Amino acid sequence: MKPLWAPSESRIAESRISEFTSQYCPDAKSSDELWAWSVAEPGKFWTAVWNYAEIVGDPGQRLEESADSFSAHRFLPDAKLNIAENYLVGRDGATSEALIAHREDGASRTVTWEELRAEVAAMASHLRSVGVVPGDRVAAWMPHVPETMVAFLAAASIGAVFTSTSADFGVDGVLDRFGQTEPKVLIAADGYRYGGKAFDCLDRLGQITEGLSSVTEVIVVGYLSESPDVGSATLWSDAVASHQGAAPSYERLGMDHPVYILYSSGTTGKPKCIVHRSGGAMLKLASELMLHCDINAGDRVFYFTTCGWMMWNWLVAGLGVGATLVLFDGNPAFPNSAAMFDLADQYDVTLFGVSAKFLDASMKAGLVPRESHSLESVRSICSTGSPLSHEGFQWVYDSIKSDVHLASMSGGTDLCGCLVAGNPTKPVYAGEIQQKAFGLGIEVFDDNGDPLGEGIKGELVCTTPFPSMPIEFWADSDRSRYHAAYFERFENVWAHGDYASWTETGGMVIHGRSDATLNASGVRIGTAEIYRVVEQLDEVLEALAIGQEWDGDTRIVLFVKLADGAKLNDELKGVIRSELRSRCSPRHVPGLIAAVADIPRTRSGKITELAVTEVVHGREVKNSEALANPEVLAFFEPSRVPGLGQ
Repeated sequence: MKPLWAPSESRIAESRISEFTSQYCPDAKSSDELWAWSVAEPGKFWTAVWNYAEIVGDPGQRLEESADSFSAHRFLPDAKLNIAENYLVGRDGATSEALIAHREDGASRTVTWEELRAEVAAMASHLRSVGVVPGDRVAAWMPHVPETMVAFLAAASIGAVFTSTSADFGVDGVLDRFGQTEPKVLIAADGYRYGGKAFDCLDRLGQITEGLSSVTEVIVVGYLSESPDVGSATLWSDAVASHQGAAPSYERLGMDHPVYILYSSGTTGKPKCIVHRSGGAMLKLASELMLHCDINAGDRVFYFTTCGWMMWNWLVAGLGVGATLVLFDGNPAFPNSAAMFDLADQYDVTLFGVSAKFLDASMKAGLVPRESHSLESVRSICSTGSPLSHEGFQWVYDSIKSDVHLASMSGGTDLCGCLVAGNPTKPVYAGEIQQKAFGLGIEVFDDNGDPLGEGIKGELVCTTPFPSMPIEFWADSDRSRYHAAYFERFENVWAHGDYASWTETGGMVIHGRSDATLNASGVRIGTAEIYRVVEQLDEVLEALAIGQEWDGDTRIVLFVKLADGAKLNDELKGVIRSELRSRCSPRHVPGLIAAVADIPRTRSGKITELAVTEVVHGREVKNSEALANPEVLAFFEPSRVPGLGQ
């Protein structure tokens, strides 16, 4: 198989993987051998990551603490550190700029390291003055702006637990999350902008505050206005000004002290509140940023995200490497579909991170950025959120840049990181994720828990403990929900919920979520396999497939969102069926094809087959607030889709 890209000898030699290997595992002759060592000697590996990342703190004497239970295993159990101290220390090679923030309306600002440290110290001082102590929750209902990062770092410096969601969430969505975790402080913006429109948040903020009896302090950031009318709340600028000049202070706590709470998508009920450990999350993200993504101090790292997606936490970790973070807030296709590529050129972005759906949409729109943009600074392109199609891989190299490391990644909120990721020292093959994450024993299991070989689809699992395992789910005192989420399928093995297979090159293909895997006449089919074929048709912008209970069996129902002017007539249906039959198998051919005006997706941009499955079967979607566009679920009601009802 011919690769789409292969690193030069000089790039391999200059990579952080090569440097790390020479320092800590000099006998390894390849990155595969480095991975094998990292899994065989996890205590030594994660201690090496601590040293290589120059973590500020005391690592303690013990490398790890074994336990019979997977989730009870601990790394560096005696260590003391503070994540904010590490993210603010600065690194050799870092420029003066810590953050570059750009809004869709063109407004931008730069925050230097000195300014960032000063504002964090001032906000931390304010939080202490209103009674915040280690373990308290500080919640942010915010756009993707510097103040959100300052809020996190200020809370973390105290040892408080940070939790966030994006400003476009409605009242119920915010209360479903923060109502469970009971924050003492709520930080919110007066509004946000998206797609050229301004959205006021102050009315909803009042309703949210009323619904959160735990909140004793509300802080409002002026986004639409420098001096919004915030009533009895505290204006962010006033809080910072009143504590200007406060000395930085960092509470050094244990590796397992909680640092943030992330939320599952919650499309089938209230979201799970996933509590992450400070030192574990920092070590895991440091390994990804430095080794898998080859980020150095002074690089400029951009990832399109909101503060309601774990990629926000991933991006913040770039500060710990000494990188300058490029933040974007707004619609990535505003004022036009090339806006993110404009951003990459304007700010000399080194790592350009987006979702697979963004790349597929750019390909569908006919963009050829290499003809319209320089992109000279871009060394890596990262893709996550859903499987990137083979054609998407090819488009990156044909239409964006031929000499670039395309790192497709897969993991999630559950571990705040990746199970499989990129490797800048290896070739890139179309449709494949390159590398098992260092320090994680990644396998693909069959239903009996036996490892599968090349080309056989099964459950993506991790057989070895890792430092960013969640501490717990909030309010899950007996850990029963935690155990059910990850360890019920296979004894003492982390089952992630993805459907995957190995390739002949040692890479991995993700076929979709296993809980959305189709089972047509007893044959398991990943939804991503169908989308890859159907979405290559010019007439189809996007697709969603579910399994519908039908005549005592399961049939595949395919919903398509069509391009302007396209019609789902018998001819197009025939083309879809023919393409799936010839390129996949007869089992992939849907029993019903229907056109819909739009496809539902979570607020992090992932399509949600499960919510549609519930609607089609007449069951209640328990938490539609988790969706960015819940109104489109009405398109899937059986009474509105010919042939869907029994």
